[in-house]
Amino acid sequence: MKTKNPIFRRAIYPGSFDPITLGHVDIIRRISALYEEVVVLVAQSNDKISLFTAVERRQLIKKSLGNLPNVRIEIFEGLTVDFVKKEKGQVIVRGLRAVTDFEYEVSQANINRQLNPEIETVLVFASPEYYFISSRAVKEVVKNGGDPKGLVPAQVIGPLKTKLQKNVSRGKNK
Repeated sequence: MKTKNPIFRRAIYPGSFDPITLGHVDIIRRISALYEEVVVLVAQSNDKISLFTAVERRQLIKKSLGNLPNVRIEIFEGLTVDFVKKEKGQVIVRGLRAVTDFEYEVSQANINRQLNPEIETVLVFASPEYYFISSRAVKEVVKNGGDPKGLVPAQVIGPLKTKLQKNVSRGKNK
């Protein structure tokens, strides 16, 4: 369902993706059919403790997406609107799982509009089979011995289990 002449050519889909879930993959696949290019933006922040490094998250995303020719994966620290402007993007895409996400995303969209009124925010609803999945919940499942199959791409399961086992053996609780 590729658009012939889209108004918006480049969309930026930012997130921590720690780890990428099947919900993220679903949204990326769906929006890649709507835009000429989708940039998956891996947020890097020194203020937030992540299970995977930004480089590891980028690699897991790349392995999870397979061959989507119009999807690029970048790492960025700073304001998303600054990245969008630098990349000559026009749209920030954000995924919504539940009503609880809505308030936060509307607030972020309004802040971004205040910072740069030329950038639009598009909210994409998670598909019903994925709306309950969050990276935080996936980590809890694995930490407590559960199977993350059906929650994350197959390529993520091994690294996720390995990383969490190392953290548990070191006494870290993430």
